Amino acid sequence: LSFTLASSGLGGQYVQLDSHSGELHTSAVEIDREALCMESSGATIFGGAAAVSSSSPSSESCLLLLDVLVLPQEYFRLVKVKIAIQDVNDNAPRFPVPHIHLSVPENAPVNTRLAIEHPALDPDVGTNSVQTYRLRDNYGVFTLDVEENESGERTPYLIVMGALDRETRGEYVTVIVAEDGGTPPLMGSATLTIGISDINDNCPQFSDSQFNVTLYGNSSLGTHVATVHAVDMDLGSNAQITYSYSQKVPQPSRDLFHLDESTGAITLSSKVDGDTPRLHRLIILGNGPGCIPAVITVLVTIIKVMMRPPEVVPRFIANEVEGVVYLKELEPINTPIAFFTIKDPDEKYKVNCYLDGDGPFRLSPYKPYNNEYLLETTKPLDYETQQLYEISVVAWISEGFHVNKIIKVQVLDDNDNSPVFSQQLIELSIEENNVPNAFLTKLHATDADSGERGQVSYFLGPDAPSYFSLDKTTGVLTVSTQLDREEKEKYRYTVKAVDSGFPPRESIATITITVLDKNDNSPRFINKDFSFFVPENFPGFGEIGVISVTDADAGQNGWVALSVLNGSDIFVIDTGKGVLRAKVSLDREQQSSYVLWIEAVDGGDPALSSTAKITILLLDINDNPPLVLFPQSNMSYLLVLPSTLPGSPITEVYAVDKDTGMNAVIAYSIIGRRGPRPESFRIDPKTGNITLEESLMQNDYGLYRLLVKVSDHGYPEPLHSTVMVNLFVNDTVSNESYIESLLRKEPDISIEEKQPQISIEPTHKKMESASCMPTLVALSVISLGSIALVTGMGIYICLRKGKKHHRADENLEVQIPLNGRINLHMLEKKPMEISNI
Repeated sequence: LSFTLASSGLGGQYVQLDSHSGELHTSAVEIDREALCMESSGATIFGGAAAVSSSSPSSESCLLLLDVLVLPQEYFRLVKVKIAIQDVNDNAPRFPVPHIHLSVPENAPVNTRLAIEHPALDPDVGTNSVQTYRLRDNYGVFTLDVEENESGERTPYLIVMGALDRETRGEYVTVIVAEDGGTPPLMGSATLTIGISDINDNCPQFSDSQFNVTLYGNSSLGTHVATVHAVDMDLGSNAQITYSYSQKVPQPSRDLFHLDESTGAITLSSKVDGDTPRLHRLIILGNGPGCIPAVITVLVTIIKVMMRPPEVVPRFIANEVEGVVYLKELEPINTPIAFFTIKDPDEKYKVNCYLDGDGPFRLSPYKPYNNEYLLETTKPLDYETQQLYEISVVAWISEGFHVNKIIKVQVLDDNDNSPVFSQQLIELSIEENNVPNAFLTKLHATDADSGERGQVSYFLGPDAPSYFSLDKTTGVLTVSTQLDREEKEKYRYTVKAVDSGFPPRESIATITITVLDKNDNSPRFINKDFSFFVPENFPGFGEIGVISVTDADAGQNGWVALSVLNGSDIFVIDTGKGVLRAKVSLDREQQSSYVLWIEAVDGGDPALSSTAKITILLLDINDNPPLVLFPQSNMSYLLVLPSTLPGSPITEVYAVDKDTGMNAVIAYSIIGRRGPRPESFRIDPKTGNITLEESLMQNDYGLYRLLVKVSDHGYPEPLHSTVMVNLFVNDTVSNESYIESLLRKEPDISIEEKQPQISIEPTHKKMESASCMPTLVALSVISLGSIALVTGMGIYICLRKGKKHHRADENLEVQIPLNGRINLHMLEKKPMEISNI
């Protein structure tokens, strides 16, 4: 059998059918129940062989319908498959609007319920949908309740739990939270603003119940007498107040004083004459909607005047608009402001005039005219000190009546002040290796001028490096690049504050920036490899050399401690001075060189370190005399046959020197002789070979004793050793005891003080200060070569020893001549022992 979907409709996106096994599998497309079963698709939608069925998002039923065909034709079947999509809690509740507004009247009783018209929505169904609501802050007067309708929708209700008063608090702002029933539950929130609407629960009130007013009888019509003012705590139309006279106010008083019903202003509306009463009791009502009127009493006392007051007539010189005179600051002294003409309407009283009020002004008679007065300044005006002056020109007559003319002088600003920095020297600090565009400071300068003249802009001085930036408007100073204290530690430059006046004025401040150190530099040795040449036997704790190390950091970060990593049992280093010393005296013959590793650690946190290699080469001094290896004893002797031919080698003196270089170059010489003809033998000064110079005669038989001096060529003082070479010239050794007795006797040999002469004669000169370096180089080469020389010497000695042992019998006391015939019969007759040479 084979299985196929009736068509590749909607079901083909979410389900795959195996045509052979008939197994159904989900496809790679994720199934979203909310996308498949939306409320808009409440009716079943057929798309060929597949459809989706759902009644609403809250419905538990969400079906995917498939039509499956079974083939071949003889087994044809149509199988309908329903796949139920189960909901998971993958959606959080969400309010349709971020802000929800409710209005509650302030007289709402307790338990008043108000529906929140924007409940939260959750596409999930069942318990995964919205279950509960709560307020994050209920202020003690609100709570929430949830009602569920027949379709399962839950609507939150706001419930009033306490008394409300708009005049005490007009608005509450809280957060409403919706929570679903999933595990874990998901939540959504919105801002809930609860406005308290006003009701007319307050009536107008006057602050006082009565006040008194005095009015002169000569006052002109429209003169302001008084103003009454009542207050209503309500809002809008509930707080509208109108003013009216009480029915108790007589009509004459109503006619004499006009009351504005909106503002409560009382003005004189009729002329005061001799019949006008002197006292008026004005009872005024403050009327509010639905309220009992508030009452206030105004007692007006009229002072009758029998004469007319003087008149003050101004004529302004300076710019004047509606009684306000405008003067620029910095106007010169005695700047005229206005002329005042004083008139007496009755022309029978003397009128005096004076200036009342504070300020740099003067009112003086203007001669030669009478009753003319000039108002002028007495010193320059300063806008930054005071902007407005109010002065009065007072005219009075001897009867005590006076008239005031109030003049207001407004000072106009001029750009007469430069910006002023809060500090002339601004000291800053910043750690090195700062982030780019790091904040340094915010400059602040003030300008006492007003308007544009007081607006300050900030600029860097010409001496400021290009990587510093200063915001023109805000004054924020930044640095665009990383600063390196080791490159530059101090910065000093100027900044300017410029105002917007014309011409502009400016001031200058100085910026100093100290770059603080960070431990970003490791100690640095002057050289990575140090080499020191030290003579051997250098005294303990003597100065071998100075290790130079630096650290570019400062303070604790730049403090460097030195230590010896290896060889600390022999060497020590002075941290403060970097002086390397040896604890003990050094011997080149024991060890000719040392390799040390020195570590430098700074004082930062964390500390940084570096290492350097130290090579110490010990220079040889002549502290070892030559060591004679052959012959080994002054008591040994050698038989020399008389038949030995001249020029034949007889024996040799062999010595070594532990020193190196010229200190190890050995010369041999005979410094003392004894025998029948001692000059018959010669020694080679270079090799130590002793040869026979002349033929031996019959009378030359006997014992020859040669004192050989072995000397090195050390500097400043050569060292030497001596050895006695005994030669017995005879055909045979017949009386051994006799020869031994001769050897035991102290030889009577005169010493020939003569230095050996060899082809290599070292010359010793005092080293000049200018030739130290070539000398050190030469010494280093010699010292390095000494190792190879000593090694070669050792090999040579071993070979020589082997050769001599091969030539001589260990049980013989005398040596056989090197170039002579050996009488074997004599040796067989009497075995002899010779010394081990």
